[in-house]
Parts: sequence; structure tokens; C-alpha cells
Amino acid sequence: MGYRTIRCQGKEPLNDPAALALAALGWVLEDERRASRFLDLTGLSPDGLRDSIGERSTHRAVFEFLQSHEPDLVGAAGALGVAPEVLVRAGQELGA
Repeated sequence: MGYRTIRCQGKEPLNDPAALALAALGWVLEDERRASRFLDLTGLSPDGLRDSIGERSTHRAVFEFLQSHEPDLVGAAGALGVAPEVLVRAGQELGA
């Protein structure tokens, strides 16, 4: 599977939950096994993910996925340069 990566390039933490969800999704999709698990658990197909990438429900699904497995939450937070609590809080803001 070929996935494109979304990364946070700025030095300031992401404050917008939607932007943070997209950056976290990029991290999820970097690893083929993790990406497959995300798609399996969310019921999304690659085409469905592409079609819904800007939707709040997809952003919530990213945070729910990360929160359901602490190593993923910690790994994503580290890769994005934020505390895991920032990801949890962003998910709460979106109603995850």
C-alpha cells in the first residue's frame, strides 16, 4: 500500500483539533500495519478515508484510535511534538 504522509513541520504546537487530527492521521498512516489496523477498526476503506478526510467524524476516529492503544497515543504525541494529553484534549473537543 502506498500512503502519503502528513507531518507537522512547524515548531509551535498545533492548537486546532482538526489540524492535529490530520497530523496524527499522517503518523498513523506512516506504518502499514498500523494503517491497516486503523482502517479495520474504523471500517473505513482507503477511498472512504480520502473522501472523508475533512470530516469531523474522521477526525474523531483518529483520536479514538489513538486513545484506544496507549503506545500509539504516546508514539503519535512524540512524533508530533506534543504531550499525549494534548491529543486527548483535542479528541474531547471534537467529542471523541
